[in-house]
Amino acid sequence: MLLVGQNRNFYNGVINMFKSFIGERSKGVINTVERGAVKKFAEAIGDLHPIFVDEEYGKNSRYGQNIAPPTFPRVFEYGEIENFHLPNVGLIHGEQNFHYKRPLLVGEKVKCFTEIKDYFEKKGNFGNMGFLVLSDNGEDLEGNLIFTTKSVVIISEEVRKVLTV
Repeated sequence: MLLVGQNRNFYNGVINMFKSFIGERSKGVINTVERGAVKKFAEAIGDLHPIFVDEEYGKNSRYGQNIAPPTFPRVFEYGEIENFHLPNVGLIHGEQNFHYKRPLLVGEKVKCFTEIKDYFEKKGNFGNMGFLVLSDNGEDLEGNLIFTTKSVVIISEEVRKVLTV
């Protein structure tokens, strides 16, 4: 698609808008790894491994207590990046991975924040698509990193049309 005049200016504005947020992060939000929430999450994903739900098993494990399933950080609050807004519909979940320094322990408090890592575009069958790379992070209350998740949100041409620059 050849962009001319006002359309090119709009799309350049969208690109610049997203790129201007690279490196920005939310203020930290304290979350608690609650036993009941871990149990409900384990039930929802169909993984009732005793390390997640059985207190006695957790006490006798190498961790000395129960841990949360690896994808549990999806339920945490991460705060908002000031003046950064994405629409609630039309986004495509492109990729997500989790990296742990250590497991999440049931009962612990975790300070979570999100950071915008990158933005780039590729041409697709339905026009230009934007790729927004985000990092969600969790630290213990002493500031030691527990986990990092990387996710890629794909912003289609249709969604880009409703964005304001």
